[in-house]
Amino acid sequence: MKKIGILGGMSWESTVTYYQLMNQMVNQHFGGLHSADCLISSVNFQEIEQLQAQGEWGKAGEILSKEALSLEKAGAEGILLATNTMHKVAEQIEDKISVPFLHIVDAVAEEADNMDVSRVGLLGTKYTLKLDFFKNRLKERNIDPVLPSNPQIDEINRIIFEELVHGELHNSSKDYFIEVMQELKQNGAEAIVLGCTEIGLLIKRDDFQLPLIDTTAVHVKKAVEWAIQ
Repeated sequence: MKKIGILGGMSWESTVTYYQLMNQMVNQHFGGLHSADCLISSVNFQEIEQLQAQGEWGKAGEILSKEALSLEKAGAEGILLATNTMHKVAEQIEDKISVPFLHIVDAVAEEADNMDVSRVGLLGTKYTLKLDFFKNRLKERNIDPVLPSNPQIDEINRIIFEELVHGELHNSSKDYFIEVMQELKQNGAEAIVLGCTEIGLLIKRDDFQLPLIDTTAVHVKKAVEWAIQ
């Protein structure tokens, strides 16, 4: 089994889920007392979030690239960036390391292909939804993203940064997400991508009638399949 390097902390709430899912999947495959062979580097999200807000993506990329390289030097044979938004700097990280970088959008596109859907509703931070890095990579894989309205994007972003990253799960926020998802369905979405690693803490598979693609779950699945090949 290959050693996976998890670059997390954005937020630590979702990094916990990455670690838990990874160990569960490895144990389900091998049985016994088997668990994931992994390393975790958890950065200070306050610093990263401030750089996001300032549009200093290059500086944020430098921080994450340095951490990714540290994971590689410590023995990681592949790198998993445990956040959707910071895949904005994925290429910067890839340029710094020599081991495989397992891209979250590729995992999403593969899952959509497996579901035989080509039009997905996309939820996430305002950066994921308004910038092109996530949407364009989906389009390159012939997956068409359907987006919420700008006011909905702003409210989703507020819920993520003011509630979910702190582990706060409110029924009112869950109801709001489901309302937005219903509108995405009406606009032609065949499945819903939970395109922020914290959204899966709030929205579960049984909460909505369309298939859900939880980016955390499919990203971990891709990493485990790669590690045990």
